[in-house]
Amino acid sequence: MAEPKTKYDRQLRIWGEQGQEALEKSSICLLNCGPTGSETLKNLVLGGVGSITVVDGSKIELGDLGNNYMVDESSVGQSKAKTVCAFLQELNDAVKAKFIEEYPEKLIESNPSFFSQFTLVVATQLVEFSMLKLDRICREANVLLIFARSYGLTGFVRISVKEHAVIESKPDHFLDDLRLNNPWPELRRYAESIDLDTADPVAHKHIPYVIILIKMTEEWAKTHNGKLPSTRDEKRVFKDLIKAKKTALDEDNYKEAMEASFKVFTPQGISPSLQQIINDTCAEVNSNSSDFWVMVAALKEFIANEGGGEAPLEGSIPDMTSSTELYVSLQKIYQAKAEADFLVMEKLVKKILKKLGRDPESISKATIKSFCKNARKLKVCRYRKIEEEFSSPVQLELQKYLTDEDYCTPNSRCSAAVGFYILLRAVDRFAANYNSFPGQFDGEMDEEISRLKTTAVSLLNDLGCNGSTLTEDLINEMCRYGAAELHSVAAFVGGIASQEVIKARALSHLQLITRQFVPMSGTFIFNGVDHKSQLLLL
Repeated sequence: MAEPKTKYDRQLRIWGEQGQEALEKSSICLLNCGPTGSETLKNLVLGGVGSITVVDGSKIELGDLGNNYMVDESSVGQSKAKTVCAFLQELNDAVKAKFIEEYPEKLIESNPSFFSQFTLVVATQLVEFSMLKLDRICREANVLLIFARSYGLTGFVRISVKEHAVIESKPDHFLDDLRLNNPWPELRRYAESIDLDTADPVAHKHIPYVIILIKMTEEWAKTHNGKLPSTRDEKRVFKDLIKAKKTALDEDNYKEAMEASFKVFTPQGISPSLQQIINDTCAEVNSNSSDFWVMVAALKEFIANEGGGEAPLEGSIPDMTSSTELYVSLQKIYQAKAEADFLVMEKLVKKILKKLGRDPESISKATIKSFCKNARKLKVCRYRKIEEEFSSPVQLELQKYLTDEDYCTPNSRCSAAVGFYILLRAVDRFAANYNSFPGQFDGEMDEEISRLKTTAVSLLNDLGCNGSTLTEDLINEMCRYGAAELHSVAAFVGGIASQEVIKARALSHLQLITRQFVPMSGTFIFNGVDHKSQLLLL
Protein backbone atom coordinates (compact mmCIF):
# COMPACT_ATOMS: atom_id res chain seq x y z
CA MET A 1 0.00 0.00 0.00
CA ALA A 2 1.32 3.46 -0.92
CA GLU A 3 2.43 5.76 1.86
CA PRO A 4 -0.23 8.41 2.63
CA LYS A 5 2.01 11.31 1.58
CA THR A 6 2.57 9.63 -1.81
CA LYS A 7 -0.94 8.26 -2.16
CA TYR A 8 -2.61 11.62 -1.61
CA ASP A 9 0.17 13.78 -3.02
CA ARG A 10 -2.03 15.88 -5.32
CA GLN A 11 -4.58 16.85 -2.71
CA LEU A 12 -1.90 17.49 -0.08
CA ARG A 13 -0.76 20.37 -2.28
CA ILE A 14 -4.21 21.92 -1.87
CA TRP A 15 -5.08 21.46 1.80
CA GLY A 16 -1.79 20.28 3.29
CA GLU A 17 -1.02 17.61 5.86
CA GLN A 18 -3.26 19.20 8.50
CA GLY A 19 -6.23 19.03 6.12
CA GLN A 20 -5.48 15.44 5.17
CA GLU A 21 -5.15 14.49 8.82
CA ALA A 22 -8.59 16.00 9.51
CA LEU A 23 -10.02 14.05 6.58
CA GLU A 24 -8.49 10.80 7.83
CA LYS A 25 -10.06 11.38 11.25
CA SER A 26 -13.51 11.77 9.69
CA SER A 27 -16.16 9.19 10.46
CA ILE A 28 -18.87 9.45 7.81
CA CYS A 29 -22.33 7.91 7.77
CA LEU A 30 -24.14 7.62 4.43
CA LEU A 31 -27.90 7.25 4.40
CA ASN A 32 -29.17 5.48 1.25
CA CYS A 33 -26.58 4.18 -1.18
CA GLY A 34 -28.35 4.69 -4.47
CA PRO A 35 -26.40 6.46 -7.23
CA THR A 36 -26.41 9.83 -5.47
CA GLY A 37 -25.12 8.42 -2.19
CA SER A 38 -22.68 6.02 -3.86
CA GLU A 39 -21.15 8.76 -6.00
CA THR A 40 -20.76 11.03 -2.99
CA LEU A 41 -19.05 8.39 -0.91
CA LYS A 42 -16.86 7.18 -3.78
CA ASN A 43 -15.20 10.61 -3.99
CA LEU A 44 -14.63 10.68 -0.24
CA VAL A 45 -13.23 7.17 -0.06
CA LEU A 46 -10.76 7.98 -2.83
CA GLY A 47 -9.85 11.14 -0.89
CA GLY A 48 -8.91 9.09 2.17
CA VAL A 49 -11.58 9.59 4.84
CA GLY A 50 -11.07 7.61 8.03
CA SER A 51 -14.17 5.44 8.09
CA ILE A 52 -17.55 5.04 6.42
CA THR A 53 -20.81 3.46 7.51
CA VAL A 54 -23.37 2.74 4.79
CA VAL A 55 -27.00 2.57 5.93
CA ASP A 56 -29.58 1.17 3.50
CA GLY A 57 -32.26 -1.47 4.02
CA SER A 58 -33.13 -2.14 0.38
CA LYS A 59 -32.14 -4.98 -1.92
CA ILE A 60 -30.59 -4.53 -5.35
CA GLU A 61 -33.14 -4.65 -8.18
CA LEU A 62 -32.73 -4.84 -11.94
CA GLY A 63 -33.43 -1.11 -12.21
CA ASP A 64 -30.35 -0.37 -10.09
CA LEU A 65 -28.08 -1.79 -12.79
CA GLY A 66 -28.88 1.13 -15.05
CA ASN A 67 -27.87 3.95 -12.72
CA ASN A 68 -25.31 2.58 -10.24
CA TYR A 69 -22.11 1.08 -11.60
CA MET A 70 -21.17 -0.22 -8.14
CA VAL A 71 -23.65 -3.08 -8.56
CA ASP A 72 -23.96 -5.75 -11.26
CA GLU A 73 -26.22 -8.62 -12.30
CA SER A 74 -24.64 -11.04 -9.84
CA SER A 75 -25.68 -8.80 -6.94
CA VAL A 76 -29.40 -8.58 -7.81
CA GLY A 77 -31.44 -9.54 -4.75
CA GLN A 78 -28.55 -8.93 -2.38
CA SER A 79 -28.16 -6.21 0.23
CA LYS A 80 -27.48 -2.88 -1.45
CA ALA A 81 -25.57 -1.58 1.57
CA LYS A 82 -23.32 -4.65 1.70
CA THR A 83 -22.58 -4.63 -2.04
CA VAL A 84 -21.81 -0.92 -2.29
CA CYS A 85 -19.73 -1.03 0.89
CA ALA A 86 -17.61 -3.89 -0.52
CA PHE A 87 -17.08 -1.98 -3.78
CA LEU A 88 -16.02 1.17 -1.95
CA GLN A 89 -13.63 -0.79 0.27
CA GLU A 90 -11.86 -2.05 -2.85
CA LEU A 91 -11.27 1.52 -4.01
CA ASN A 92 -9.21 2.35 -0.92
CA ASP A 93 -8.36 -0.37 1.58
CA ALA A 94 -7.01 2.23 4.02
CA VAL A 95 -10.60 3.34 4.73
CA LYS A 96 -12.51 1.40 7.37
CA ALA A 97 -15.91 0.45 5.97
CA LYS A 98 -19.00 -1.17 7.42
CA PHE A 99 -22.67 -1.38 6.51
CA ILE A 100 -26.01 -1.56 8.28
CA GLU A 101 -29.01 -3.14 6.60
CA GLU A 102 -31.66 -0.76 7.84
CA TYR A 103 -33.91 1.82 6.25
CA PRO A 104 -32.62 5.30 7.26
CA GLU A 105 -36.15 6.54 7.99
CA LYS A 106 -36.62 3.76 10.53
CA LEU A 107 -33.22 4.44 12.13
CA ILE A 108 -34.04 8.15 12.44
CA GLU A 109 -37.26 7.30 14.24
CA SER A 110 -36.07 4.45 16.45
CA ASN A 111 -32.46 5.25 17.30
CA PRO A 112 -31.62 8.98 17.06
CA SER A 113 -28.55 8.61 19.30
CA PHE A 114 -26.98 6.43 16.58
CA PHE A 115 -25.83 9.51 14.65
CA SER A 116 -23.85 11.10 17.48
CA GLN A 117 -20.92 8.73 16.88
CA PHE A 118 -20.08 10.31 13.50
CA THR A 119 -18.29 13.51 12.57
CA LEU A 120 -20.47 13.89 9.50
CA VAL A 121 -23.69 12.47 8.07
CA VAL A 122 -24.48 12.47 4.35
CA ALA A 123 -28.21 11.97 3.91
CA THR A 124 -29.37 11.26 0.38
CA GLN A 125 -32.84 10.87 -1.14
CA LEU A 126 -34.70 11.67 2.09
CA VAL A 127 -38.15 13.20 2.01
CA GLU A 128 -38.90 16.41 3.88
CA PHE A 129 -40.33 14.80 7.04
CA SER A 130 -37.17 12.74 7.61
CA MET A 131 -34.92 15.68 6.72
CA LEU A 132 -36.47 17.84 9.42
CA LYS A 133 -36.19 15.15 12.07
CA LEU A 134 -32.59 14.27 11.18
CA ASP A 135 -31.59 17.94 11.16
CA ARG A 136 -32.82 18.33 14.73
CA ILE A 137 -30.96 15.17 15.80
CA CYS A 138 -27.64 16.15 14.22
CA ARG A 139 -27.76 19.74 15.46
CA GLU A 140 -28.37 18.56 19.00
CA ALA A 141 -25.39 16.20 18.69
CA ASN A 142 -23.32 18.91 16.91
CA VAL A 143 -22.78 16.61 13.91
CA LEU A 144 -22.29 18.13 10.47
CA LEU A 145 -25.12 17.12 8.13
CA ILE A 146 -25.22 17.30 4.34
CA PHE A 147 -28.38 16.59 2.38
CA ALA A 148 -28.17 15.56 -1.26
CA ARG A 149 -30.90 14.51 -3.63
CA SER A 150 -31.21 13.88 -7.35
CA TYR A 151 -34.63 13.74 -8.95
CA GLY A 152 -34.80 13.31 -12.70
CA LEU A 153 -32.87 16.20 -14.25
CA THR A 154 -32.76 18.25 -11.08
CA GLY A 155 -31.39 17.91 -7.57
CA PHE A 156 -30.11 19.81 -4.55
CA VAL A 157 -27.37 19.91 -1.93
CA ARG A 158 -27.85 21.57 1.45
CA ILE A 159 -25.49 21.83 4.44
CA SER A 160 -26.80 21.97 7.98
CA VAL A 161 -24.56 22.64 10.96
CA LYS A 162 -24.64 25.06 13.87
CA GLU A 163 -21.43 26.76 12.82
CA HIS A 164 -18.29 26.36 10.76
CA ALA A 165 -15.19 28.07 12.13
CA VAL A 166 -12.30 28.95 9.83
CA ILE A 167 -8.89 29.66 11.32
CA GLU A 168 -6.35 29.75 8.52
CA SER A 169 -7.94 32.04 5.97
CA LYS A 170 -6.51 33.89 2.99
CA PRO A 171 -9.16 36.32 1.82
CA ASP A 172 -8.62 38.60 -1.16
CA HIS A 173 -7.02 42.00 -0.65
CA PHE A 174 -6.13 41.59 3.02
CA LEU A 175 -3.50 44.06 4.26
CA ASP A 176 -0.16 42.86 5.60
CA ASP A 177 0.10 43.06 9.39
CA LEU A 178 2.89 45.65 9.56
CA ARG A 179 1.65 47.99 12.37
CA LEU A 180 2.97 51.02 10.46
CA ASN A 181 0.88 53.46 12.48
CA ASN A 182 1.22 51.58 15.77
CA PRO A 183 4.76 50.16 16.03
CA TRP A 184 5.73 48.30 19.19
CA PRO A 185 8.80 49.57 21.14
CA GLU A 186 11.40 47.34 19.45
CA LEU A 187 10.21 48.27 15.97
CA ARG A 188 10.06 51.97 16.86
CA ARG A 189 13.60 51.91 18.26
CA TYR A 190 14.85 50.16 15.13
CA ALA A 191 13.17 52.74 12.90
CA GLU A 192 14.68 55.55 14.97
CA SER A 193 18.16 54.09 14.41
CA ILE A 194 17.88 54.62 10.65
CA ASP A 195 18.48 58.07 9.15
CA LEU A 196 16.27 58.97 6.19
CA ASP A 197 18.54 61.95 5.49
CA THR A 198 21.72 59.93 5.13
CA ALA A 199 24.18 61.35 2.61
CA ASP A 200 25.13 57.88 1.39
CA PRO A 201 23.14 57.39 -1.87
CA VAL A 202 23.43 53.59 -1.74
CA ALA A 203 22.17 53.43 1.84
CA HIS A 204 19.38 55.93 1.06
CA LYS A 205 17.97 53.85 -1.80
CA HIS A 206 17.99 50.65 0.28
CA ILE A 207 16.00 51.76 3.32
CA PRO A 208 12.95 49.40 3.54
CA TYR A 209 9.66 51.15 2.77
CA VAL A 210 8.31 49.90 6.12
CA ILE A 211 10.88 52.04 7.93
CA ILE A 212 10.18 55.00 5.64
CA LEU A 213 6.46 54.85 6.38
CA ILE A 214 6.88 54.38 10.14
CA LYS A 215 9.15 57.42 10.38
CA MET A 216 7.01 59.55 8.06
CA THR A 217 3.89 58.61 10.01
CA GLU A 218 5.44 59.65 13.30
CA GLU A 219 6.67 62.87 11.74
CA TRP A 220 3.14 63.59 10.48
CA ALA A 221 1.55 62.77 13.85
CA LYS A 222 3.83 65.24 15.66
CA THR A 223 2.42 68.12 13.61
CA HIS A 224 -1.22 66.90 13.51
CA ASN A 225 -2.05 66.26 17.19
CA GLY A 226 -1.21 62.58 16.88
CA LYS A 227 -3.78 61.99 14.13
CA LEU A 228 -3.29 60.06 10.89
CA PRO A 229 -4.03 61.48 7.43
CA SER A 230 -7.76 61.03 6.91
CA THR A 231 -9.04 63.32 4.16
CA ARG A 232 -8.16 62.96 0.50
CA ASP A 233 -6.08 66.16 0.63
CA GLU A 234 -4.20 65.01 3.72
CA LYS A 235 -3.39 61.68 2.12
CA ARG A 236 -2.14 63.45 -1.00
CA VAL A 237 0.05 65.75 1.12
CA PHE A 238 1.40 62.74 3.02
CA LYS A 239 2.43 61.07 -0.23
CA ASP A 240 4.04 64.30 -1.39
CA LEU A 241 6.11 64.40 1.82
CA ILE A 242 7.39 60.91 1.06
CA LYS A 243 8.16 61.90 -2.52
CA ALA A 244 10.09 64.93 -1.27
CA LYS A 245 12.46 62.62 0.58
CA LYS A 246 13.69 61.12 -2.69
CA THR A 247 17.18 62.15 -3.74
CA ALA A 248 17.36 60.22 -7.01
CA LEU A 249 14.98 59.05 -9.71
CA ASP A 250 15.88 55.35 -9.33
CA GLU A 251 14.95 55.02 -5.65
CA ASP A 252 12.43 52.19 -5.87
CA ASN A 253 12.08 52.01 -2.10
CA TYR A 254 10.45 55.45 -2.02
CA LYS A 255 8.19 54.50 -4.92
CA GLU A 256 7.14 51.46 -2.88
CA ALA A 257 6.54 53.67 0.15
CA MET A 258 4.23 55.97 -1.84
CA GLU A 259 2.35 53.00 -3.32
CA ALA A 260 1.97 51.40 0.13
CA SER A 261 1.10 54.65 1.93
CA PHE A 262 -2.58 53.60 2.08
CA LYS A 263 -1.55 50.98 4.65
CA VAL A 264 -0.78 53.80 7.07
CA PHE A 265 -4.36 55.09 6.90
CA THR A 266 -5.86 51.86 8.28
CA PRO A 267 -7.35 52.42 11.75
CA GLN A 268 -5.48 50.91 14.67
CA GLY A 269 -6.92 47.94 16.52
CA ILE A 270 -9.02 45.04 15.33
CA SER A 271 -11.60 44.89 12.56
CA PRO A 272 -15.38 44.98 13.21
CA SER A 273 -15.66 41.36 12.05
CA LEU A 274 -13.08 40.19 14.61
CA GLN A 275 -14.71 42.34 17.29
CA GLN A 276 -17.99 40.57 16.55
CA ILE A 277 -16.33 37.17 17.00
CA ILE A 278 -14.70 37.97 20.35
CA ASN A 279 -17.99 39.46 21.56
CA ASP A 280 -19.93 36.34 20.58
CA THR A 281 -21.63 34.55 23.44
CA CYS A 282 -19.64 31.42 22.52
CA ALA A 283 -16.49 33.24 23.65
CA GLU A 284 -17.84 32.80 27.20
CA VAL A 285 -16.44 29.29 27.28
CA ASN A 286 -17.37 26.24 29.33
CA SER A 287 -16.18 22.64 29.53
CA ASN A 288 -18.06 21.77 26.34
CA SER A 289 -16.64 24.61 24.24
CA SER A 290 -14.71 23.73 21.11
CA ASP A 291 -10.96 24.37 20.84
CA PHE A 292 -11.73 27.26 18.49
CA TRP A 293 -13.80 29.13 21.07
CA VAL A 294 -11.28 28.41 23.82
CA MET A 295 -8.65 30.14 21.67
CA VAL A 296 -11.08 32.99 20.92
CA ALA A 297 -11.53 33.46 24.69
CA ALA A 298 -7.74 33.63 25.04
CA LEU A 299 -7.59 36.08 22.13
CA LYS A 300 -10.17 38.33 23.76
CA GLU A 301 -8.06 38.46 26.92
CA PHE A 302 -4.89 39.06 24.89
CA ILE A 303 -6.40 41.99 22.95
CA ALA A 304 -7.72 43.60 26.14
CA ASN A 305 -4.38 43.32 27.96
CA GLU A 306 -1.02 42.33 26.48
CA GLY A 307 -2.05 43.15 22.91
CA GLY A 308 -3.01 46.72 23.73
CA GLY A 309 -6.06 46.53 21.48
CA GLU A 310 -4.30 44.57 18.73
CA ALA A 311 -4.40 40.88 17.76
CA PRO A 312 -1.22 38.78 17.89
CA LEU A 313 1.23 39.84 15.18
CA GLU A 314 1.42 37.60 12.14
CA GLY A 315 5.20 37.95 11.97
CA SER A 316 5.83 38.06 8.23
CA ILE A 317 6.83 40.94 5.98
CA PRO A 318 6.45 41.25 2.20
CA ASP A 319 9.29 41.52 -0.29
CA MET A 320 10.63 45.05 -0.68
CA THR A 321 13.61 46.97 -1.94
CA SER A 322 16.21 46.83 0.81
CA SER A 323 19.72 45.86 1.66
CA THR A 324 19.98 42.26 2.84
CA GLU A 325 21.20 43.39 6.25
CA LEU A 326 18.29 45.75 6.87
CA TYR A 327 15.69 43.33 5.54
CA VAL A 328 16.92 40.43 7.69
CA SER A 329 17.07 42.66 10.77
CA LEU A 330 13.53 43.90 10.13
CA GLN A 331 12.30 40.37 9.54
CA LYS A 332 13.78 39.19 12.84
CA ILE A 333 12.04 42.01 14.72
CA TYR A 334 8.66 41.01 13.29
CA GLN A 335 9.31 37.31 13.94
CA ALA A 336 10.42 37.98 17.52
CA LYS A 337 7.25 39.98 18.24
CA ALA A 338 5.07 37.23 16.70
CA GLU A 339 6.82 34.60 18.83
CA ALA A 340 6.38 36.69 21.98
CA ASP A 341 2.67 37.14 21.22
CA PHE A 342 2.32 33.40 20.60
CA LEU A 343 3.91 32.56 23.96
CA VAL A 344 1.46 34.88 25.73
CA MET A 345 -1.45 33.31 23.84
CA GLU A 346 -0.22 29.79 24.63
CA LYS A 347 -0.11 30.67 28.30
CA LEU A 348 -3.63 32.12 28.18
CA VAL A 349 -5.01 29.06 26.36
CA LYS A 350 -3.49 26.71 28.91
CA LYS A 351 -4.86 28.81 31.77
CA ILE A 352 -8.37 28.69 30.31
CA LEU A 353 -8.20 24.94 29.64
CA LYS A 354 -7.06 24.30 33.22
CA LYS A 355 -9.87 26.49 34.55
CA LEU A 356 -12.36 24.44 32.51
CA GLY A 357 -11.01 21.19 33.94
CA ARG A 358 -9.48 20.11 30.64
CA ASP A 359 -5.95 19.01 29.78
CA PRO A 360 -3.85 22.20 29.39
CA GLU A 361 -1.89 20.46 26.62
CA SER A 362 -4.96 19.34 24.67
CA ILE A 363 -4.60 22.16 22.12
CA SER A 364 -1.28 21.75 20.34
CA LYS A 365 1.33 24.47 19.96
CA ALA A 366 1.00 24.21 16.18
CA THR A 367 -2.74 24.88 16.39
CA ILE A 368 -2.27 27.89 18.69
CA LYS A 369 0.50 29.24 16.48
CA SER A 370 -1.69 28.94 13.39
CA PHE A 371 -4.52 30.64 15.26
CA CYS A 372 -2.24 33.53 16.27
CA LYS A 373 -0.89 33.97 12.76
CA ASN A 374 -4.41 34.17 11.35
CA ALA A 375 -6.22 35.82 14.25
CA ARG A 376 -7.15 38.90 12.20
CA LYS A 377 -8.86 36.74 9.55
CA LEU A 378 -10.97 34.40 11.66
CA LYS A 379 -14.34 33.53 10.20
CA VAL A 380 -17.42 31.92 11.70
CA CYS A 381 -20.17 30.71 9.35
CA ARG A 382 -23.56 29.85 10.80
CA TYR A 383 -26.38 28.02 9.03
CA ARG A 384 -30.14 28.21 9.36
CA LYS A 385 -32.06 25.20 10.54
CA ILE A 386 -33.81 23.30 7.77
CA GLU A 387 -37.05 23.75 9.67
CA GLU A 388 -36.62 27.54 9.68
CA GLU A 389 -35.90 27.62 5.95
CA PHE A 390 -38.85 25.41 5.12
CA SER A 391 -41.36 27.17 7.35
CA SER A 392 -40.08 30.75 7.21
CA PRO A 393 -37.94 31.38 4.14
CA VAL A 394 -36.52 34.85 3.61
CA GLN A 395 -39.53 36.43 1.90
CA LEU A 396 -37.58 39.09 0.00
CA GLU A 397 -35.26 36.45 -1.46
CA LEU A 398 -38.09 34.09 -2.36
CA GLN A 399 -40.13 36.84 -4.02
CA LYS A 400 -37.02 37.98 -5.90
CA TYR A 401 -36.46 34.52 -7.34
CA LEU A 402 -40.15 34.19 -8.19
CA THR A 403 -40.67 37.56 -9.86
CA ASP A 404 -37.41 39.37 -10.64
CA GLU A 405 -36.70 39.33 -14.37
CA ASP A 406 -32.96 39.02 -13.69
CA TYR A 407 -33.60 35.56 -12.24
CA CYS A 408 -36.37 34.41 -14.54
CA THR A 409 -35.69 32.18 -17.51
CA PRO A 410 -37.09 33.00 -20.97
CA ASN A 411 -40.82 32.26 -21.36
CA SER A 412 -41.27 31.74 -17.62
CA ARG A 413 -42.49 33.76 -14.68
CA CYS A 414 -39.84 32.64 -12.20
CA SER A 415 -36.32 31.30 -11.80
CA ALA A 416 -36.15 27.65 -12.92
CA ALA A 417 -33.98 26.97 -9.85
CA VAL A 418 -36.59 28.23 -7.39
CA GLY A 419 -39.26 26.45 -9.44
CA PHE A 420 -37.46 23.15 -8.97
CA TYR A 421 -36.82 24.01 -5.30
CA ILE A 422 -40.57 24.43 -4.73
CA LEU A 423 -41.40 21.31 -6.75
CA LEU A 424 -38.83 19.16 -4.93
CA ARG A 425 -40.70 20.00 -1.76
CA ALA A 426 -44.09 19.65 -3.44
CA VAL A 427 -43.38 16.09 -4.61
CA ASP A 428 -42.79 15.09 -0.98
CA ARG A 429 -46.18 16.49 -0.02
CA PHE A 430 -47.64 14.72 -3.02
CA ALA A 431 -46.09 11.40 -1.91
CA ALA A 432 -47.37 11.87 1.63
CA ASN A 433 -50.89 12.39 0.30
CA TYR A 434 -50.99 9.81 -2.50
CA ASN A 435 -48.39 7.20 -1.38
CA SER A 436 -46.29 7.62 -4.51
CA PHE A 437 -44.37 10.33 -6.32
CA PRO A 438 -45.97 11.99 -9.37
CA GLY A 439 -45.37 9.94 -12.49
CA GLN A 440 -43.70 7.14 -10.55
CA PHE A 441 -46.10 4.49 -11.81
CA ASP A 442 -48.07 4.06 -15.01
CA GLY A 443 -51.32 5.94 -14.71
CA GLU A 444 -53.25 8.97 -15.75
CA MET A 445 -50.51 11.58 -16.25
CA ASP A 446 -52.91 14.50 -16.64
CA GLU A 447 -54.37 13.75 -13.24
CA GLU A 448 -50.88 13.53 -11.70
CA ILE A 449 -49.95 16.90 -13.24
CA SER A 450 -53.12 18.51 -11.88
CA ARG A 451 -52.50 17.11 -8.41
CA LEU A 452 -48.87 18.28 -8.37
CA LYS A 453 -49.89 21.76 -9.54
CA THR A 454 -52.45 22.00 -6.74
CA THR A 455 -49.88 20.81 -4.22
CA ALA A 456 -47.28 23.32 -5.44
CA VAL A 457 -49.75 26.24 -5.26
CA SER A 458 -50.72 25.18 -1.74
CA LEU A 459 -47.04 25.12 -0.71
CA LEU A 460 -46.46 28.57 -2.19
CA ASN A 461 -49.45 29.90 -0.25
CA ASP A 462 -48.08 28.38 2.96
CA LEU A 463 -44.79 30.20 2.29
CA GLY A 464 -46.60 33.52 1.99
CA CYS A 465 -46.43 33.69 -1.80
CA ASN A 466 -50.16 33.87 -2.44
CA GLY A 467 -50.98 34.21 -6.11
CA SER A 468 -47.61 32.88 -7.26
CA THR A 469 -47.61 29.97 -9.70
CA LEU A 470 -45.09 27.77 -11.47
CA THR A 471 -44.94 27.16 -15.21
CA GLU A 472 -46.75 24.21 -16.73
CA ASP A 473 -43.48 23.10 -18.33
CA LEU A 474 -41.74 22.70 -14.97
CA ILE A 475 -44.66 20.83 -13.45
CA ASN A 476 -44.86 18.54 -16.50
CA GLU A 477 -41.12 17.90 -16.23
CA MET A 478 -41.35 16.86 -12.58
CA CYS A 479 -44.13 14.41 -13.39
CA ARG A 480 -42.15 13.05 -16.32
CA TYR A 481 -39.18 12.34 -14.02
CA GLY A 482 -41.18 9.90 -11.91
CA ALA A 483 -38.69 10.27 -9.02
CA ALA A 484 -35.99 8.57 -11.10
CA GLU A 485 -32.31 8.85 -10.16
CA LEU A 486 -30.31 9.33 -13.36
CA HIS A 487 -26.67 8.39 -13.06
CA SER A 488 -25.31 11.53 -14.75
CA VAL A 489 -27.31 13.83 -12.49
CA ALA A 490 -26.53 11.72 -9.42
CA ALA A 491 -22.82 11.87 -10.24
CA PHE A 492 -22.96 15.67 -10.51
CA VAL A 493 -24.99 16.14 -7.32
CA GLY A 494 -22.79 13.61 -5.52
CA GLY A 495 -19.71 15.50 -6.69
CA ILE A 496 -21.04 18.74 -5.23
CA ALA A 497 -21.97 17.02 -1.98
CA SER A 498 -18.53 15.42 -1.59
CA GLN A 499 -16.91 18.77 -2.38
CA GLU A 500 -18.84 20.30 0.52
CA VAL A 501 -17.65 17.50 2.80
CA ILE A 502 -14.06 18.26 1.80
CA LYS A 503 -14.58 21.96 2.52
CA ALA A 504 -16.03 21.18 5.92
CA ARG A 505 -13.40 18.64 6.92
CA ALA A 506 -10.09 18.96 5.02
CA LEU A 507 -10.51 22.71 4.60
CA SER A 508 -12.10 23.41 7.99
CA HIS A 509 -8.84 25.06 9.07
CA LEU A 510 -8.36 26.77 5.75
CA GLN A 511 -10.28 29.24 3.63
CA LEU A 512 -8.39 29.29 0.36
CA ILE A 513 -8.27 32.53 -1.62
CA THR A 514 -12.00 33.02 -2.19
CA ARG A 515 -15.35 32.18 -0.66
CA GLN A 516 -15.74 29.21 -3.00
CA PHE A 517 -13.77 27.17 -0.48
CA VAL A 518 -16.13 27.96 2.38
CA PRO A 519 -19.04 25.51 2.77
CA MET A 520 -22.04 27.05 1.03
CA SER A 521 -24.68 28.64 3.19
CA GLY A 522 -27.76 28.15 1.01
CA THR A 523 -29.49 25.42 -0.96
CA PHE A 524 -27.68 24.47 -4.16
CA ILE A 525 -30.14 23.62 -6.94
CA PHE A 526 -29.06 21.80 -10.08
CA ASN A 527 -31.17 22.45 -13.17
CA GLY A 528 -30.33 19.79 -15.74
CA VAL A 529 -32.94 21.08 -18.18
CA ASP A 530 -31.06 24.32 -18.84
CA HIS A 531 -27.70 22.95 -17.62
CA LYS A 532 -27.53 25.63 -14.94
CA SER A 533 -27.06 25.72 -11.19
CA GLN A 534 -28.01 28.30 -8.60
CA LEU A 535 -27.45 28.82 -4.89
CA LEU A 536 -30.68 29.92 -3.22
CA LEU A 537 -30.27 31.87 0.02
CA LEU A 538 -33.63 31.20 1.62
